[in-house]
Amino acid sequence: MKRVLMLLLVSAGIAVGPISGEALAATKKKVAVTKKHVKAKARIVKHKHHHASSSAALEETRDLVLQSASALVVDQSSGAVLFEKNAGAQVPIASITKLMTAMVALDAKPSLAEELAIDEDDVDMLKGTRSRLKVGTRLSREEMLRLALMASENRAAAALSRHYPGGREAFVTAMNRKATELGLTETRFEDPTGLTAANVSSARDLTKMVAAAHQYPLIRQFSTTPEYEVNIAGRPHSFHNTNHLVKNDGWDIGLSKTGYISEAGRCLVMQAWLNNKPMIIVLLDSWGKLTRVGDANRIKRWVESASLPQRPSAG
Repeated sequence: MKRVLMLLLVSAGIAVGPISGEALAATKKKVAVTKKHVKAKARIVKHKHHHASSSAALEETRDLVLQSASALVVDQSSGAVLFEKNAGAQVPIASITKLMTAMVALDAKPSLAEELAIDEDDVDMLKGTRSRLKVGTRLSREEMLRLALMASENRAAAALSRHYPGGREAFVTAMNRKATELGLTETRFEDPTGLTAANVSSARDLTKMVAAAHQYPLIRQFSTTPEYEVNIAGRPHSFHNTNHLVKNDGWDIGLSKTGYISEAGRCLVMQAWLNNKPMIIVLLDSWGKLTRVGDANRIKRWVESASLPQRPSAG
């Protein structure tokens, strides 16, 4: 560069006359300053780029990635949404339905000691699911309610609806009326078990439904019971909770319900205490058998490992 500059200056000197040493020195100084400025500018740009990359990496590590197709995490005390993914999508909810079934059954204020019988009408003819509650099995309404919530027993849920004043049709009508009262605009029910894909809702609606169900002491108790033994036809039968997290000492779960049909995928809703705060977690359409539990544990670690920024609920 210096050689080229000198040649240019010599040429200019021949053309216009000799150039003073002072002018030549000034020209060299100006070139040097310009080069120095370019180098400094390049360092600043590089530094800014590095800073942006570091920030992006930091944000990425703080992001929560879930496998469930729809998800919502809400601070129950403030209503703040901590995380959402397709929260407004209306999808089948499978046995999450049974939370509404339990609320409607209890709202009628029936005798929990009354004995109910499993009937042919309670047998699943849609999906062909099996049950240890054989036709003719007689259990108290309380036991039917417990098994419907804890073990997701379809025949128990069906029996509860059939023994409702006005029968199953009136029961389903009451389910939809309750949904309207709770402001569940994306929720619709056609049966009390969740075996039909026509029972639909959204993660956003289900946070409201979980909050409402959490107000019922029996729903809190029965949905989180790890296991329960029932005497059927003179023989003891042990039933287990479909959510294994209720037995995990690392979790403080106040309400739980799982669900599965092929159209809905694996679903899980919970009220649980995380980081000393009551949270509502909704996970819908998890593709793998263990994905919903994995997602729940990821949420737990995410909430407890950082001071999370909260934003207003989406409504």
